[in-house]
Amino acid sequence: MKKGQVKMYVCGVTVYDGCHLGHARAYVAFDIIYRFLEYKGYKVIYVQNFTDVDDKIINRARKELKELIAHRSSLKGKEDNLKKKVREISRRYIKAYFTVMDKLNVKRAGYYPKATENIKGMIRMIETLIDKGFAYEAAGSIYFQVSKFKTYGRLSRRPQDEMVNVCRIDKDKRKKSPLDFALWKRSKPDEPSWPSPWGEGRPGWHIECSVMSQKYLGETLDIHGGGSDLVFPHHENEIAQSEASTGKPFVRYWMHNGFVTINKEKMSKSLGNIFTLKELFQKYSPAVTRLFLISTHYRSPIDFSPQRLEDARRKWERITICLEKGSARFPKKRVVHSKIKNFISRFENCMNDDFNTAGAIGVIFELVGLINKEFGKNNPEEKLIQTGYQELTEMLGVLGLPTKIVKKIDDKDIEGLIKKRNEARLAKDWVLADDIRQDLKKRGIILEDSQKETKWRKF
Repeated sequence: MKKGQVKMYVCGVTVYDGCHLGHARAYVAFDIIYRFLEYKGYKVIYVQNFTDVDDKIINRARKELKELIAHRSSLKGKEDNLKKKVREISRRYIKAYFTVMDKLNVKRAGYYPKATENIKGMIRMIETLIDKGFAYEAAGSIYFQVSKFKTYGRLSRRPQDEMVNVCRIDKDKRKKSPLDFALWKRSKPDEPSWPSPWGEGRPGWHIECSVMSQKYLGETLDIHGGGSDLVFPHHENEIAQSEASTGKPFVRYWMHNGFVTINKEKMSKSLGNIFTLKELFQKYSPAVTRLFLISTHYRSPIDFSPQRLEDARRKWERITICLEKGSARFPKKRVVHSKIKNFISRFENCMNDDFNTAGAIGVIFELVGLINKEFGKNNPEEKLIQTGYQELTEMLGVLGLPTKIVKKIDDKDIEGLIKKRNEARLAKDWVLADDIRQDLKKRGIILEDSQKETKWRKF
């Protein structure tokens, strides 16, 4: 590891459909790791790939072409059209990925390599594996022979019979063992393909990450991340092919985020229980979604429910009210107050504890409570408010949450805040309800509660 530098690779999406909340969980988690390492002064070289050729993309292309043909009498050149459709779908969903991740305030990685742009590198690695006796050819496809790699399974720590049972889903009879995995696949006549020493074909899924990570980060990475569902077989296979090829350790630190679940069941396209981010943003803001995702430690599963999103919305409302009140008093020079100066160190202690964002958020809400309490005084201490606002914006920035929230209030806004306050009162969230009342008071709005309704007037 080069001093002051971190080389990080995170497995990216297979671009055949829109991103869902499970994708957001992964890329928000590693975005915060990226941000915090930079905040601590490290130079982070961050690489995240796109899988832009895969069975799922090809199947999506076939489906879309079939639907297109249904509206036409014929479609000439089906083979060429399938390849074009695969490229079109990949471009479409790469663009869609950036659209939703930008809204979530996920920082761009340094590099976004695509599988189709690195075919030559994959062929070279496969040739090396064949030459070293770790891979074999069978009917135009190339397989990694797992029995030749003696430490296979050390990441997932699964018994061999359990690994075999998982791999039996793949019924490829050309393999010497169920654990062997494809490095290169012989393509069907109409599929996207590239020339190779073994004939026309396309890469297996696992090989692309080894090649693309080493292209930008070298033979040994500092951090390799991804969802916990990738531990086996994907990351196990990456270790095997990478270390067999180079003879060097592949990764120093493996990091895996937990699933988003619904009723304790993993959220995934295959189970049909997903919420796309595009759909979710119609009801909840990206900031609320991000706060929900980081309210649980990144390694732990997080169960989705409307109630938990509503809880995140109310919490975000408390933060935004504090930000709005403090924004006009932000000092040009840094100020320090004795009651505030330990908040950053407590926040950093949480983040140093395996990126404990849940604990870090707890520190933030303690600080918000202290600032709001000071605002409520007849003679608030300006230095405390200014210091608190500085520390709050710094901590929110590390977590990737918005820090500049300045908006004019009109009658519609006032009615909206009153509605949120009433909802908070029904939920017995007295802290939020009082924060809204105090915020409106600072804006010159007086609330008058009765049994039937809440009226407001300006003074």
